Amino acid sequence: MSDVITPAMDLHPQPAGGAPRPWAFPAPERTSLDNGLTVLRCHRPGQQVVAVEVLLDSPLDTEPEGLDGLATIMARAFSEGTDRHSAEEFAAELERCGATLDAFADHPGVRLSLEVPVSRLEKALGLLADALRAPAFDPAEVERLVRNRLDEIPHEQANPARRAAKELSRQLFPAGSRVSRPRQGTAETVERIDAAAVRAFYDRHVRPATATAVIVGDLEGTDLDALLADSLGAWQGDAGKPNPVPPVTADDTGRVIVVDRPGAVQTQLLIGRVGPDRHDRVWPAQVLGTYSLGGTLTSRLDRVLREEKGYTYGVRAFAQVLRSTPEGTGAAMLAISGSVDTESTGPALDDLWKVLRTLAAEGLTEAELDTAVQNLVGVAPLKYETAAAVASTLADQVEQHLPDDFQARLYRMMADTGATEATAAVVSAFPADRLVTVLVGDASRIAEPVRALGIGEVSVVTG
Repeated sequence: MSDVITPAMDLHPQPAGGAPRPWAFPAPERTSLDNGLTVLRCHRPGQQVVAVEVLLDSPLDTEPEGLDGLATIMARAFSEGTDRHSAEEFAAELERCGATLDAFADHPGVRLSLEVPVSRLEKALGLLADALRAPAFDPAEVERLVRNRLDEIPHEQANPARRAAKELSRQLFPAGSRVSRPRQGTAETVERIDAAAVRAFYDRHVRPATATAVIVGDLEGTDLDALLADSLGAWQGDAGKPNPVPPVTADDTGRVIVVDRPGAVQTQLLIGRVGPDRHDRVWPAQVLGTYSLGGTLTSRLDRVLREEKGYTYGVRAFAQVLRSTPEGTGAAMLAISGSVDTESTGPALDDLWKVLRTLAAEGLTEAELDTAVQNLVGVAPLKYETAAAVASTLADQVEQHLPDDFQARLYRMMADTGATEATAAVVSAFPADRLVTVLVGDASRIAEPVRALGIGEVSVVTG
């Protein structure tokens, strides 16, 4: 019998973890160009894809009466040709750069987002500057964008989550307020938009002196000043003044609105009110408390409604900033959203309100708060691995009139927040008797069980 020979194996040593390094959200350098454009730049070593965000002071409040959606059409038209390139040529030039350019309109204004390899930054900045400096706004292209937008509206109306959001805004805010109406307009307003209206809106509101550019990426060896001078620096316009920011008012009288969808097998729920924005000192505690309530699979709402009762695949609580002022005031939408099967609508809402009342009576535990801090503060370095993530947050800070170091300070404040403070903030954010509830579902099957809960007057509207 021959001996068994065991081959020798050279095992590599197991890698050891390095020493932890302190991390803070990156601080930008703030400058301005000769044309008045504010520039925030942030060098991020190793980020070879540069992210550029341009914020335009063209808020939805400035859209002419009867032309809701005009800012959205203008935003989409920026990439549909310039004085140098047709729409097809402009798209081809972006592709040659390996770049992407997106734009959207929201209540604070219009934002353009560019991503491009740093080796092609010069060409891409030139294209972005052309789009801002001399957009074509070709009547045929604008007409196509209008048709596309009109085609989207029926799909949004059919989507229960979008329909619930539309109804909640209509219910919360005064009818004359722009924030009460769909951001991208209705079929009646969008169909009135033409190239002349887009051009007039652009001429009134788009200028470098009231705009900001945020540039993030590995800028080592890049003469960014020269690139900006030859691109965005060539964009001219009058000085102008920032648009005023009207206050946000809302009616959060506790009530329930059922948007009737006969035969629906599920009920989409959206529960909300308006509360403090990021300028308020309660914001860090409110973020932690809201996350503990419904920010993850281990939150209270999910533990009860999903794990224990099996009503839903998930329920989320969140805060979304609506609008902020230079004076340091503003408002955020505080909301709880999810969907349940039709028969469980009443019981699910009953248990949801029990969670809110129990939270108010017993408070958050230290373990819940620790989980929230670890998931929000502890993973921040991973969240901001990409240049685009950093640029987007810096742009949010500009849009909301926050200091450049706000995000860094926010993480420090959250790490220092206690369970008592977080409890008080989330209870104040979601008082059980001051919530507007929108349900999109079969009114014939859900209205009466919801009335029996006594969480507010119930009314039914058509879907």
